[in-house]
Amino acid sequence: MRHAKSDWSAGATDDIRRPLSGRGRKDSPAMGAWMKSSGLAPDYIISSPATRARQTIELVCNAAGCNPDIIHWDADLYLADLETLLDITRQSPEPANTVMLVGHNPGLETLLLYLADNDVQTPEDGKILPTATLAQLVAGENWHNLNAGTASLVNLVRPRNLPGNE
Repeated sequence: MRHAKSDWSAGATDDIRRPLSGRGRKDSPAMGAWMKSSGLAPDYIISSPATRARQTIELVCNAAGCNPDIIHWDADLYLADLETLLDITRQSPEPANTVMLVGHNPGLETLLLYLADNDVQTPEDGKILPTATLAQLVAGENWHNLNAGTASLVNLVRPRNLPGNE
C-alpha cells in the first residue's frame, strides 16, 4: 500500500515529517474499512517510519480492526528502491501468510511491476499506485523466493473507487 495523500503545506521542514492531508485522513480509514469488509487481514505489516506512512497505517489498522502490534517500522523502507523492498519482504517471518508493505513511490510501483506475472494495466491517468492505493498480490508459499513474475496481481484498489468515498 502506498501512503495516503500528504499535506505539502503543513510546514514540515523535511520530507520524512510531512503529515497526511485531510484527504489522506479520509482515505486511510476508508481503505481499512474495505480491507475489513473484504476479509483481507494482514498477519505482518512493515511500514516506512515517515509521518505520512505511519499515520496511514495507523488509520487503516484502526478501521480494519488490526492489532497495532503487527506493525513493524523499518527505516530502510523510506523511499526504498526495488532491491531494498525485495530484501525487506523476503525477511518476513515464515508464519506470516499475509504481509503488507506501506511505503512510497516509485519503489512500490516498481516492486508491483517486477513481481506481477500478469499484465498490470496503466490507468488513463498514468498512475498505477496513486496515494492510498492497495495492490493485492498472491505469491508462493515462501517469502524468501520472491523474484520477477512470482506473484499474481489480484486487486488494485483505489480509495476514490470505494463506495461512499468518491
